[in-house]
Amino acid sequence: MVRRGGGGLHVKKTRPLRSQVCLGRQRMNAIIQEPSLYTVKAILILDNDGDRLFAKYYDDTYPSVKEQKAFEKNIFNKTHRTDSEIALLEGLTVVYKSSIDLYFYVIGSSYENELMLMAVLNCLFDSLSQMLRKNVEKRALLENMEGLFLAVDEIVDGGVILESDPQQVVHRVALRGEDVPLTEQTVSQVLQSAKEQIKWSLLR
Repeated sequence: MVRRGGGGLHVKKTRPLRSQVCLGRQRMNAIIQEPSLYTVKAILILDNDGDRLFAKYYDDTYPSVKEQKAFEKNIFNKTHRTDSEIALLEGLTVVYKSSIDLYFYVIGSSYENELMLMAVLNCLFDSLSQMLRKNVEKRALLENMEGLFLAVDEIVDGGVILESDPQQVVHRVALRGEDVPLTEQTVSQVLQSAKEQIKWSLLR
């Protein structure tokens, strides 16, 4: 930069500070992220006291059980009294919904597309709703934990979204359930199946 003054010419050199350049690069890196298939970091289901009923973490953001439990308490305290469906917490994107005495959470990174996470959440909830005959509450869920595990595995594998259609999930869970030998089924499952068959035979 050249300035003309009363005492002659004054030359002043200007260039961006190194700290400014680094900060600008960091901001660009935060905004522009390479697309990743590993969309989901965790899926959680808590009861109305914030206690864990189901949790599956797909990376090492919270490597220990102690850290996971602390995160779950924090997420419950921040969300269980709000009507919103999306939250930013501890640098993560959280989508959630509640049903009676259950709270469902799907967690992704801070730059993850909320619509993708919400698709996983809705698929899980709608799948369970069909499997539990729309009785999505704690007691019914605890009696059908095997179905829950199978459904989650059909929807997400290693953080990668596999399925977002609840009809397909329920169909595949039913097929996998039929492959389980009788010796591996619980007595309650066998009795329930027998009751259903008797009920339908009487209604015919």
